[in-house]
Amino acid sequence: MAGLPLAACVLAFHLCLLLSPSSALRRLSEAESSLVRHGVGIRPAYHFLPAKNWQNVPTGPMYHKGVYHLFYQYNPLGAMWGTGNLSWGHSVSHDLVNWVALHTVLDPTTPFDANGCWSGSATVLPSGVPALLYTGIDAHKVQVQNIAFPKNPADPFLREWVKPNYNPVIPHPSDVPGDSFRDPSTAWIGSDSMWRIVVAAKVGGPMGIASTLVYRSKEFRRWKRNASPLYTSGAAIMVECPDLFPVAGPDTEEGRLDYASIAANGAARHVLKLSVMNTTQDYYAVGRYDDTADTFTPQVDVERDIDDCRNWRRIDYGHVYASKSFFDAGKNRRVLWAWANDSDSQADDIARGWSGIQTVPRKVWLDGDGKQLRQWPIEEIETLRRKQVIGFLGAQVNAGGMNEIIGAGAQADVEAVFEIPSLEGAESFDPNWLLDPQKLCAEKVRPRGAGWAHSGCSSWPLATCMSTHPSSSGCSNTIRSPKSSCAPTSQDRLREPMCTSRHTEALWTWTSRSTRGVYLLEH
Repeated sequence: MAGLPLAACVLAFHLCLLLSPSSALRRLSEAESSLVRHGVGIRPAYHFLPAKNWQNVPTGPMYHKGVYHLFYQYNPLGAMWGTGNLSWGHSVSHDLVNWVALHTVLDPTTPFDANGCWSGSATVLPSGVPALLYTGIDAHKVQVQNIAFPKNPADPFLREWVKPNYNPVIPHPSDVPGDSFRDPSTAWIGSDSMWRIVVAAKVGGPMGIASTLVYRSKEFRRWKRNASPLYTSGAAIMVECPDLFPVAGPDTEEGRLDYASIAANGAARHVLKLSVMNTTQDYYAVGRYDDTADTFTPQVDVERDIDDCRNWRRIDYGHVYASKSFFDAGKNRRVLWAWANDSDSQADDIARGWSGIQTVPRKVWLDGDGKQLRQWPIEEIETLRRKQVIGFLGAQVNAGGMNEIIGAGAQADVEAVFEIPSLEGAESFDPNWLLDPQKLCAEKVRPRGAGWAHSGCSSWPLATCMSTHPSSSGCSNTIRSPKSSCAPTSQDRLREPMCTSRHTEALWTWTSRSTRGVYLLEH
């Protein structure tokens, strides 16, 4: 493995400005786009975020009677997680892009959630009435599972919700610490006509096993725990926000299923997603769900450890956590949200009055190899495009060089096409890099530089993230490398690493400056 990075490449580059007319997703004014102390006035323009205060986990996204609902963890008292007890924020939309903010739907007002209404999920019952299952931090600061129903099911926006006095529906189990029992999933009905949910827990005490416990119910009120968990991972300290959903044929539209369509379509595979607390990353595996035993068996590559979910594939290699999916019956697709945690200082968050955003919603489906998910921003995002700015065509990009883009603001969608003049001097590809693209990128991508690797059939770009404005603290780019002259076999598909580095584009020196990476498969 020898050689130096290529000195230059040819770049075709353009930007599309993404602007939204909605009140929740605001266009930056000239004053707002100026460099202001603490970033006050600088807000994302096309990611979801409330007008003010703290938000984190997307708790109950759903599509109901033509309306999209997004529930999310929200602190109505300030921009920090710990100042006040958490509530559920609520916004509605007809297109997943333009949102109207409504009042909170769950607030800590009862003994079973006196210290906070934490994350959970939404389930639409056969009657057509939705239900919210959520974790309450009770008066003794113990985590229990509660339920809520809309006060007026005929209200298309579901603005008010009530908590039955028979809560909690699932008390805290004796073999689980009081602070390690949370995040009930969306429910589904098994072949025995029983409802099921999974709840994240640490079983066996403070040093116990990270588990996803299965609970069953006949009438969605009285829940009984299964003897065996859905899945356990002894290596993880604690898993959170479990998400189990079915997929059918690889690389087909029928792969976007809800649980109601399993019997009709014969879903043979499921996806289990787990958020791991000690790595703050989301991992998933495609596998087999046993409807009788209520167990999940991952079907992973031989180099990955079935028993350690931290070795599974990641939902996203970026700065996201606690993802949550839902089935969009209106467009026959599964849509995934995730929380992008803020990397600025607490002082900045308090000064500007908000913290945390939701990622752009994306559709997910099973890849053609049957082993991993594919994902792409939902098509409605295209409606945000207002203006195309051509940066430069045919420009030469030298290693470590920078090219200024004229005519772009702080918020833009970036597409770039790289052409490599020669593979001479490209570094040979080490197969050991396949398991950890983020480690590869951290080692190979240097501040204000880029490198290339060569597998013998194709060149693989390692490109730093390109900022389009001095006030930008992040950017989005799609990088396409040339197709190989030798076609890959079905067993040896070409993998293309894409790396992003924030060493040069972060506005303030104390923000996260991590390097991240992922492999893209060529088709």
